Amino acid sequence: MDTVPRMVAVLTIVCCVAAIALSQVYSVTKEPIANAEKNEQLKAIKAVLPPYDNDPLKEVEKHKYEGSTFEFYAGKKAGELVGRAVKVKSDSGYSGTIEAMLGIAPDGKITGLYILKHSETPGLGAKIVEKAFTDQFTGKQLGKCNLCVKKDGGDIDQITGATISPRAVCFAVRQGLLAHKALYEKKSE
Repeated sequence: MDTVPRMVAVLTIVCCVAAIALSQVYSVTKEPIANAEKNEQLKAIKAVLPPYDNDPLKEVEKHKYEGSTFEFYAGKKAGELVGRAVKVKSDSGYSGTIEAMLGIAPDGKITGLYILKHSETPGLGAKIVEKAFTDQFTGKQLGKCNLCVKKDGGDIDQITGATISPRAVCFAVRQGLLAHKALYEKKSE
């Protein structure tokens, strides 16, 4: 009987020490992780928008569209809007969620696409990050092209052996463009 309370006391002490250590690690790594995420986001915004001279992270507009919240980051040069970047995602990738940054000009044309995160198959679906795939979205616009893969009658070349990943990217891009259109139609009324 004497060993049970001792074991409980030792286990309690070990758990408390582990909890304190974990909280210290979190407090030390919290800021560097946040800075790394901010820098990756700025890198993606810079990749998809024309040159700008403001801080787009400070000019954010949130908009709900079809149950999802989109954050639009305004890129401005000399105070004039050159485009907006929006993080888009699709949960229908072959291996899970695909997140991308989409650049949209004020007239609704795509200015760039940058894949942020994915877990697609290396050598197949992972080719969605290559410029040969992402560059084909540049200049496209809702109503002026079919943002689907060619296998589905669209204008986007799929990747040989990996149609699911490009389909997911096309879906995410369409959703971002539709949300952009809804935001600006609302503002112009």
